Amino acid sequence: MKFGTIASGSSGNCLYVGSESTNLLIDAGISCKRICQGLGAFDLEGKDIHGILITHEHSDHISGLGVLSRKFHIPIYGTEKTLRQISEMENLGKIDNNLFQVIQAGSSFSIGDLSIESFSISHDAADPVSYAFHEGSTKLGMVTDLGYYDDAIVGHLKESDLLYIEANHDIHMLQAGPYPYYLKRRILGDRGHLCNEKAAELVTELLNDSLKQVILGHLSKENNYPDLALATVENEIRKAVAVEVAPRDYAGQLYDLSNES
Repeated sequence: MKFGTIASGSSGNCLYVGSESTNLLIDAGISCKRICQGLGAFDLEGKDIHGILITHEHSDHISGLGVLSRKFHIPIYGTEKTLRQISEMENLGKIDNNLFQVIQAGSSFSIGDLSIESFSISHDAADPVSYAFHEGSTKLGMVTDLGYYDDAIVGHLKESDLLYIEANHDIHMLQAGPYPYYLKRRILGDRGHLCNEKAAELVTELLNDSLKQVILGHLSKENNYPDLALATVENEIRKAVAVEVAPRDYAGQLYDLSNES
């Protein structure tokens, strides 16, 4: 199984997960042009994508979805409430309803040779979910856009070979920063985003013998620094596993878990 970030941050998110025969995107929160450029870094094209899995309907996760789906006619997977919200958004343009594939939060399903777990997360959206992916004995777990985590989320992410985890903000930067009070309260709330410290605590709970790599994502441009997020997590886990921060505006490294020993 392969994983790479195409864009990661509060201004736009798009991730890639694939195998030898199946290629998927998680979210499409940047332009179709930028998504295709990112795929090109992984030696892929838009026509190679077999499905787009949507976590929720906020613009930084779906802004490129309309153009991408129309250009390549790619099936779109999401919960019923999420897809309904997307279908009503005029700024995305017309999306063929036949492309919408409804999933249930908490359900498991397959696309090609990848098995996928969906699970609910706490965020201020209609019915937000995240996903874990399986190919054979290999597991990839990911979660962003959540105000807090619980035992259920830990259960879906445990025993992962690679983790992609939100480290959205530094609490002190956010509190002292220029955001209006209501927005600070939203971000810090139970339906907001994980801070660096909570990300570090979550990674600590998920450490296991098979975990090879942790990638920190969805960093706020205004309320975090990559080096700060990295140091916070590394200090907590005492460098028990490799940790990196996903690039904001360009494709990151393509991780091939099948090549890991």
